Amino acid sequence: MRSFRRVIERGSFSRAAEELGLSSAGLGKQIRWLEERLGTVLIQRTTRRMGLTEMGRAYYEECCRILDELDEVERSISADAAHVSGRLRVNAPLSFGLTVLSPILPDFMASYPDLKIDLTLADHLLDVVGAGFDVSIRVRSELADSSLIARKLADVDQVICAAPAYLERRGTPLSLDDLHRHDCLAYTLADNPGAWHLKGPRGETSIAVPARLSANNSIMLCDMLLAGMGIGALPSFIAKPQIDSGALVTVLTDHEFPQRHVYAVYPTSRHLQRKVRVFLDFLADTFEACL
Repeated sequence: MRSFRRVIERGSFSRAAEELGLSSAGLGKQIRWLEERLGTVLIQRTTRRMGLTEMGRAYYEECCRILDELDEVERSISADAAHVSGRLRVNAPLSFGLTVLSPILPDFMASYPDLKIDLTLADHLLDVVGAGFDVSIRVRSELADSSLIARKLADVDQVICAAPAYLERRGTPLSLDDLHRHDCLAYTLADNPGAWHLKGPRGETSIAVPARLSANNSIMLCDMLLAGMGIGALPSFIAKPQIDSGALVTVLTDHEFPQRHVYAVYPTSRHLQRKVRVFLDFLADTFEACL
C-alpha cells in the first residue's frame, strides 16, 4: 500500500522506486501483486504515461486514509509523540501565498525546525489527493461538494476600489449604473468574471462589468489599480494596506460582495496527522490577528 501510494504521488515508478530504495522492476512486481490480490487494475500504464483507473483512485484514497491513521496511531503512542517532523506538502493561491503566507511562514518553521515544507502556489484549483498535498488553502465564498475535509480559518472581504488619480480624472461612481462609464478590471478566475454579484440598499443584484483589462492574479490587478487603470475588486488582504496608505480608495461602499472565506481542505482522516494539525492551528491563530 505504501509503495502504491508513493507511485501515485510521484507520478513515476522510477522516482518512487528511488525514494523507496527499490528497483523499478521490484516496485512494479509489488504493484502487480497488489492488483492480482485485489482482482482489478489500479494503474493504467502505457509507454508514455500512467494514470489511475476508477477503482485505483478509490483504493488510493482509502490507502491514504488508512496509512495516515496508522502513522498517527503509532506516533501517538511513541515516546516522541510531541515531536513534529517530516515533509508537509501545502498548496495555496498565488496571491494569498505571497501576501499572507510568506510573512508568517518563518515563524512557523522556526517553531518546528525538523519539519520541511513543500509549498505549491497556484491560483487554479489543484487535485489535493491526486497531487499528494497534505493540505490545500482555498479562498472561496463556498466550497463545492467534496470527499475532502474542510476547516474554515478566516473570513475575507472583497472591496471595490480605485486610485485617487483615476477618480480625479474620470469621476467617482455613485451608483452601479455609473460603472458603465468607467474602465473596470476583472478577475478571470471569479465564479462569473464578466459580472459582479453585489448586495446593496435595494437587495442583491448582478451587474455586467465592462472590463478593460482581465487578469487571473489579484496582485497584478492591484498593480494596475495603483497605476490608475480603472476600478476593480480586490480581496481585503491585498487591498487593506493600499487603502490604509491612501494609495487606493474604496468606492460604492454601500454595496458588498458575498463574503469569502479562507478554508483549509485535506483528505479524510479520523486521525489528523500532527504536522497538519499544528499547521492549521497556527494559521487559524495567526489569521485571527492579521486578516
